[in-house]
Amino acid sequence: MKNTTRFQLMAMMFLLYFIWGSWYGQMSKYMFKTLHATGTQVGGAYAAFAIAMIISPFFVGMIADRYFAAQKVLGVLSLAGAVLLYVLTGITDADTFFWVILAYCITFAPTMALTTSIAMQQVKNTEKDFPPIRVMGTVAWIVVSNIIGYYGFGDSVMIFKLSMVAAAFLGVYSFFLPNTPPKPNTSTSFTEILGLDAFKLFKDRSFTIFFISSLLICIPLSFYYAMANPSLTDSGMTNVENKMSLGQVSEVVFMLLIPLAFRRLGVKWMLIVGLIAWIVRFIGFGYGDASSEWLLYLAILLHGVCYDFFFVTGQIYTDSKAGEKYRSSAQGLIAIATYGIGMGIGSWMAGIVADMYTVNDVKNWTSIWMVPAGIAAVVLVLFIFFFKDNKIRATE
Repeated sequence: MKNTTRFQLMAMMFLLYFIWGSWYGQMSKYMFKTLHATGTQVGGAYAAFAIAMIISPFFVGMIADRYFAAQKVLGVLSLAGAVLLYVLTGITDADTFFWVILAYCITFAPTMALTTSIAMQQVKNTEKDFPPIRVMGTVAWIVVSNIIGYYGFGDSVMIFKLSMVAAAFLGVYSFFLPNTPPKPNTSTSFTEILGLDAFKLFKDRSFTIFFISSLLICIPLSFYYAMANPSLTDSGMTNVENKMSLGQVSEVVFMLLIPLAFRRLGVKWMLIVGLIAWIVRFIGFGYGDASSEWLLYLAILLHGVCYDFFFVTGQIYTDSKAGEKYRSSAQGLIAIATYGIGMGIGSWMAGIVADMYTVNDVKNWTSIWMVPAGIAAVVLVLFIFFFKDNKIRATE
């Protein structure tokens, strides 16, 4: 692959995650502080992203991949997203905000799959060439989080204005990316997108337990995305966005440790360590405050263990169980179940729980965080007792 192409793809990935990182982690604080939204309204806004993630595979697999060049679709969707973000900046009502953020998410969610598709089709060696391209997304999230934290506008409409400018830039830039033509003969089918072909894998009890656990753990995951920023702000922590970016740094570190962990632990214990980390981090969020800020830092830094050791390891496990024949179907099934159904349920639940433990506009964050900690604990017990597969090793 030419260096020019590599740098183009790295810039594409940087811009995409700069757009997402500008608003996603801060949206709850903005809604609580600026729109005076209820927890239910905040949960609904995050659920909009989950709804879009369910719709996205159908758009990419059955329309975009089949009829249009991927970089042109990316350009059109990004420009449309920039327009919707502009509309969003003028909204002051939380209920209206939901419908516009839903429309925006429907334009944004497909771009995540499209950028991956563009990069995958341009690289020669996926294992070697793709990780340095993808890691630029994590770098972008760190950069934009620190910009927002440094200037202190995490609770203002500036988060959407920043995202809007980046989306417009990506929209124009996309038309200059390497051509990635449609694939009319290899387009994903309806059954593959739904993962119906992968239902045969449920004959394996361990895979079934893993699937159920993955769906359920996305419920507490949604609490983190929706409530971590306002929770840390209320705890008295300063420069919250800057400090939350340490979670992405942790993600990069533990991503690099995955091969070693596979050799030492095997897939079952990696997944168990990931689940334990979820419980510990929620307890840290619940009991950390200005006098015990180390608990908050611990909760932030555990992001790498939580995400990499469960979700990334889970993707590898799914790939190994499905094999070549059912690979696309299995990954599609997991994606819809987790980022769609699981996070959708979790987003709504996070909002409801936040309202339950709010009295006179003051949130009892300890009680709120014990709910996802309890859900993660139930998933851990289920997983320990019923998941028996530990055969996948990095050396295989």
